Amino acid sequence: MSYIKFFKQIRNTDVAIVGGKNASLGEMYQKLTPLGVNVPNGFAITAKAYFYLLEAGGIKDKIKELLSDVDSIDIGVLESRSRQIRDLIFSTPLPNDLQDEILRAYERLSLEYGKEALDVAVRSSATAEDLPDASFAGQQDTFLNVVGASSLIHYVKLCFASLFTARAISYRQSRNFSHFDVGLSICIQKMVRSDKASSGVMFSIDTESGFEDVVLITSSWGLGENVVGGMVNPDEFYVYKPKLKENKRAIIKRSLGKKAVKMIYANPSSGRTTVNVDTPPSKQRVFSISDEEVIELAKYALLIEEHYSKEAHKYQPMDIEWAKDGFDGKIYIVQARPETVQSQKDNLQEVRYHLQKGEHKVLTKGIAIGTKIGSGKVRVINSLAEINAFRAGDVLVTDITDPDWEPAMKIASAVVTNRGGKTCHAAIVAREIGVPTVVGCHNATEVLKSDMEVTIDCTVGDTGYVYEGLIPFSKEVINLDSTKELKTKIYLNIGNPTRAFSFSQLPVDGVGLARMEFIINNYIKVHPLALKELYYGNEVDEKEKILKIISAYKDAKDFFIKRISEGVGMIAAAFYPRPVIVRTSDFKSNEYKKMIGAKGFEPDEENPMIGFRGASRYYSDVYKEAYKWELEALKYVREEMGLDNIKLMIPFVRTPQEGQKVIDIMQSVGLKQGVNGLEVYAMCEIPSNVVLVSEYLKIFDGYSIGSNDLTQLTLGVDRDSDLVSDIFDERHPVMKAQFKSVINSCKEAGKYVGICGQAPSDYPEIAEYLVKMGIDSISLNADSVLKVRELVSKIEDKGDL
Repeated sequence: MSYIKFFKQIRNTDVAIVGGKNASLGEMYQKLTPLGVNVPNGFAITAKAYFYLLEAGGIKDKIKELLSDVDSIDIGVLESRSRQIRDLIFSTPLPNDLQDEILRAYERLSLEYGKEALDVAVRSSATAEDLPDASFAGQQDTFLNVVGASSLIHYVKLCFASLFTARAISYRQSRNFSHFDVGLSICIQKMVRSDKASSGVMFSIDTESGFEDVVLITSSWGLGENVVGGMVNPDEFYVYKPKLKENKRAIIKRSLGKKAVKMIYANPSSGRTTVNVDTPPSKQRVFSISDEEVIELAKYALLIEEHYSKEAHKYQPMDIEWAKDGFDGKIYIVQARPETVQSQKDNLQEVRYHLQKGEHKVLTKGIAIGTKIGSGKVRVINSLAEINAFRAGDVLVTDITDPDWEPAMKIASAVVTNRGGKTCHAAIVAREIGVPTVVGCHNATEVLKSDMEVTIDCTVGDTGYVYEGLIPFSKEVINLDSTKELKTKIYLNIGNPTRAFSFSQLPVDGVGLARMEFIINNYIKVHPLALKELYYGNEVDEKEKILKIISAYKDAKDFFIKRISEGVGMIAAAFYPRPVIVRTSDFKSNEYKKMIGAKGFEPDEENPMIGFRGASRYYSDVYKEAYKWELEALKYVREEMGLDNIKLMIPFVRTPQEGQKVIDIMQSVGLKQGVNGLEVYAMCEIPSNVVLVSEYLKIFDGYSIGSNDLTQLTLGVDRDSDLVSDIFDERHPVMKAQFKSVINSCKEAGKYVGICGQAPSDYPEIAEYLVKMGIDSISLNADSVLKVRELVSKIEDKGDL
């Protein structure tokens, strides 16, 4: 055949003949199916066929004429010319010999699968597509569940015409690709019956931070076009590659998506090939793939990434589409292409955006795409018919981030949508363009009105915020190339696991304080005792709300342990093998009362800051069993996940006897000091910790100074009171004397001593004092790391220690 190549005839070097998508499918079909990666068979209609159609139909010059004066900034003209060109191509008959070859190849593929007329996907594959620095994601069209000869020819012509969608024209112009240097091949591939199961997208790299040691998997019910096209908010999973290779339980995050609709095959009499239907509530409340399937997918991603990295002679992260067949139960890979954003970044330099501090009114929030800030006037665009109203610098607000919006996206100051997930095509394009984007807000087009002034903030982690008004912000260029090893370890304070991947790229030696209470508050949301009582079958307040939260898990305990282990696991994985010191939960009773189901579990305290908190809570009869759940989660991270770089730290230990009681509880659940390298530290934040340091160090492996509470309790100043705030000063001579005493005592005992309080982040002179005293580590807030690291380097260079 002159215009047809089956997958077994195609390699990754054939992009110029069959386009990026087909070349990759042929490569995987030949090289990876023997390794166990399932790839449905198919064939390519070559780019030669596309150029043959243009020449035989005599339409090439007419297309050139229509494109001659198109400016992609003028969206109205762009849309009009795009429509004329596509109509011209579609109305041009396929040459008879070409049509005959296509139908003979289709018959052969159908017979291979034992059918007279196989259901296939008709997918575009441009010859400039899926390059390492340009994805062309979603720029041309795909048609699913195409059955029969006449339907096949119909959709093949539509596919050829889609090379000139407005988004494709705009995308090529913005990247300086000639329209006639790019040809269109078409992929005809057996459909995977994921309409009866689930499907999604995965990346072998974190799409936001560029962290290379994870696989990001998204999944939803039904055909994959909803995930690819951003029609749903899918389930999301992260798998840690190094521990996956060791066959550990490597899932470090599970996030349940709404999955409001699913795409299935349409009734043939409807004239449509697919249709979206509402997902039953019972299916929305559970994950669309099992843990075992998550691991299987991640292993596929590793095989694909390793193969393409070998082919490229460099590390090559991949963007992969997958589908599970509802009949045979197998998972298939239906596309793989190079990731085009993070793999092209300069890893030695980072631009950080900082929003002006203050109270800002949140209008809506969703999933953050990118890490930038943008602001401007809202322009709500409900359909492409209204696109002419959009102006450069506006904030584009629409229902869904479809790639059709690319011409408007690239001139927008920011983009906000009701629907979509972080792996959809338009999210990929948004990252390439570099426009701050918030997807999946649900209510963006309701609460945001045209001409409103707003600020979009994607700097906080997974969540992107839309604030009222034009809020000032700044940009900072940070040089991350700081490889000099210091005697004083520079650690990081972190609470939000979603920031861990990006923070791990800072020049730090580990994490000096990972706050468990932040993880409980954001990952659990329910009072631990309310979960425990529900687990044992008793009635608690807000039971229905709690049941909904835990519905995707086996029971309340399974939910608690998995969610805690995910939060801790993300931080531990991000910094592995660097040490991560996890402080067990240090909520006060007034903070616990704010959690779902807290009624009846917390005492009324006049001063919770010095009340039922820390170690005293852990061994109490009322809370001990809930604390054991927390410890079981930490044991799961160390032993099942294999993330043994975590060390534990106990807060607010009033007496050595309290410390021993907590150590005994830890041992009762299998967390034993010294076993598998486990170290247990105490926070030094009470004057008794300073006075009785030698007694505490008989129990604990070291100290971490909590300068905030230690200052409060030494100077008798309530941290929460603004009436005496002027007295609160970690630089006070009595505080420096205590720092010196503790450091000297730990050094004499040969035990670790660090500081994780606020003082070194706020006061360079305290950081300098601690370094001169010989402290082992200083743990800092992320925004202080580089300046304090530079200060420590200068002090150590002087040798004044």
